[in-house]
Amino acid sequence: MLRGMIFDLDGVVIDSHPLHRLAWRKFLNGVGHSVEETELEFILDGRKRDEILRHFLGELTPAQVNEYGAQKDEILRELRAEIRPFPGIVDFLDVVSKAGLRIALATSASSRRAHGTLERLGLAGYFEAIVTGDDVTASKPDPTIYRLIAQRLHEAPENLLAFEDAVSGVRSATAAGLRCVGIASVQHANSLRTAGANPVVSSFHSLSLTELDGGFR
Repeated sequence: MLRGMIFDLDGVVIDSHPLHRLAWRKFLNGVGHSVEETELEFILDGRKRDEILRHFLGELTPAQVNEYGAQKDEILRELRAEIRPFPGIVDFLDVVSKAGLRIALATSASSRRAHGTLERLGLAGYFEAIVTGDDVTASKPDPTIYRLIAQRLHEAPENLLAFEDAVSGVRSATAAGLRCVGIASVQHANSLRTAGANPVVSSFHSLSLTELDGGFR
């Protein structure tokens, strides 16, 4: 029985990927590390900030991680006014809420950024539970973040439906025992299906709550 829905933040609740690419490119260029556009795909796969920093800059001390992370976050804060909800998500959250289903968030973003973004966009009231990258030691595709959100909701994973836009997120959710809907453009849809997402859609406008609920019966 479908009891609740768990949403990723970036690329699912908010349309932030273009700005994340820009912020990381500006930061990396600023520390003397140029990157190709294709290399920036790494940042969109549900990874925590320290993992991304070490991927591009090599081994770093904890102090360097904090310093560089603060620099990157400052660049993103300068761009945050341009961040908007993902197409169709607000209407979909309204439908889910009115249906009495529980709504939660599982994101690799920091607690400060996740809560701040939801508050700024007027979306915080939809989510009764939020787990962020600050709450877990391992990032997606490790299933810990989804196991933790299920525990906080006191719900069995098989009664929860996840929404993810990255392969690592889909694998994280399904490994924890949740079913998963993929949110992706046509060119990325097959990779999410292969990872275990079903269905895969390009926006929330095409989703039917009745059909999603029927998959649990």
